[in-house]
Amino acid sequence: MRDAATRRFDLIVFDWDGTLVDSTTLICEALQQACRDLGLPVPDGTAARYVIGLGLSDAMKTVAPDLPKHRYPELGARYREHFLAHEAGIPLFAGARELLADLGAAGYLLAVATGKTRAGLARSMAGVGLDGTFDATRCADEGLLKPHPDMLLHLMERLEVAPHATLMIGDTTHDLDLAQSAGASGVAVTYGAHPPEELAQRGPLASVHSVEELRNWLELHA
Repeated sequence: MRDAATRRFDLIVFDWDGTLVDSTTLICEALQQACRDLGLPVPDGTAARYVIGLGLSDAMKTVAPDLPKHRYPELGARYREHFLAHEAGIPLFAGARELLADLGAAGYLLAVATGKTRAGLARSMAGVGLDGTFDATRCADEGLLKPHPDMLLHLMERLEVAPHATLMIGDTTHDLDLAQSAGASGVAVTYGAHPPEELAQRGPLASVHSVEELRNWLELHA
């Protein structure tokens, strides 16, 4: 990793689902099954993947637009039941643990900006053994949701890092829009939820296809 004298960024912020943990398929299947449970039209894979990274309420509006708002909690409860039944088996992407360890050892500040709730992120972090890895985290139930800049603005303020020294890494257009709206830079990972061509339209500094490619880019450019 680059030393402090030559590095471009001080703070690297990661999305969680689809960026560090391989949860995209489970999230999609849980959303689809929740819709089936309530007799709703079942979203296809593209629609289900689109909402990953959003807060649960915004996701419900997208996958079930005709569902009355007072029934969102019902659909959300069905989604959580299906998701939690398999959550313990969600793995980190290969190489993610080692990448985070090396970035931390090199002196980068590390953070997470996620559409998960605080409780959900805590469970997932414990499940993959990343407790204590990050300097700060921001969750969907603690402020305004992606792509509003609130998450990144909070993290930058807390860690005292300017936007130009902050890099957001994520697998959705919501992540890249978040970076842009907060004045930070963005890198897209294409192995998660959103299609590479949609990510590229947001103008990220790079689009990488694996954690190994992400490591290589960071070593050269971060």
